[in-house]
Amino acid sequence: MERVPILKIGDVLLVSIQVDMSDQTAIQLQDDLAERIVATGCHGVLIDITALDIVDSFVGRMLSTIASISKVLDAETVVVGMRPAVAITLVELGLSLNGIRTALNVERGMELIAASRDEDAYEPDGDDADAETTATA
Repeated sequence: MERVPILKIGDVLLVSIQVDMSDQTAIQLQDDLAERIVATGCHGVLIDITALDIVDSFVGRMLSTIASISKVLDAETVVVGMRPAVAITLVELGLSLNGIRTALNVERGMELIAASRDEDAYEPDGDDADAETTATA
């Protein structure tokens, strides 16, 4: 069985799917990716599907499941390199890919993940709630 390589680039795991995705390969990728997210503590997953000519309903659901698993493990998923025919097929199959952001290429995908992490890092100062005082007589 072929395995899909998972590369760590900074705080992001890059998955470049270069093989035809059999059901078994897709399930193995899902398991491998979850393990790598936990092992590395990465906060982004970039899945490059540029080489995929065809996506069936199982692979579409697998992408959605990977995004859900990643989110539970505190990592955002961005799918890049989707061909028009693949996008049309996903829509025709009724797969909305909930929880998955898309970008045209790897560079834009990395920018999306970085921007998302910057938004998450901003937390308003909560000191106002502590400033309440009560007067005692």
